[in-house]
Amino acid sequence: MSTASAQEGEPVGGEGDGRPRQWLTLVYRVPSEPTRLRAAVWRRIKGLGAIYLQNSVATFPRTVAAERALRVLRKEIIDMGGTAQLFATEALAGESDVVTAFNAARDDEYEEIVDRCQDFLQQVEKEYRADHFTYAELEENDEDLTKLRNWFAKVRKRDLLSASGRAEVEAALKRCEQVLEDYAARVYLEEGETR
Repeated sequence: MSTASAQEGEPVGGEGDGRPRQWLTLVYRVPSEPTRLRAAVWRRIKGLGAIYLQNSVATFPRTVAAERALRVLRKEIIDMGGTAQLFATEALAGESDVVTAFNAARDDEYEEIVDRCQDFLQQVEKEYRADHFTYAELEENDEDLTKLRNWFAKVRKRDLLSASGRAEVEAALKRCEQVLEDYAARVYLEEGETR
């Protein structure tokens, strides 16, 4: 399968298809001043889900979408007076370390979402303790849960190598959904509505 025939978010090679996993590796240099340029590039690379192999060398499993995004980023780096090269690579040795680092980065993100889910549950519990059952609070909590779901969707999209933390987030979000459903039922009851 060529890169062109790969699905948008499907990694090229690896995991049982008999071909080596392919990576996109961006090597770049950004002018040291103003520092906001370096920070902007760093945020973009992290937003894609790439990991740094060392300073100014980032890698990501090769997908059509990632290649497109990294090509755009490369052009932006050049436009800001930097240099950048984008390589399609295969690891000859040490790939398991890269996979481990990539999955660890996703697991860190998953762990943060689980922590925010705990915050969400504590907030709803606080509403119960305060006997505060209003449509305004229900709407606010619903918006918070939507933000958590959207965040999870972004991380899941970057999780091309199946990090282990995904299942814990799915369970935490399911718990949040159930707690919000119960809270909504109580709001409807307090407001004199029936379902």
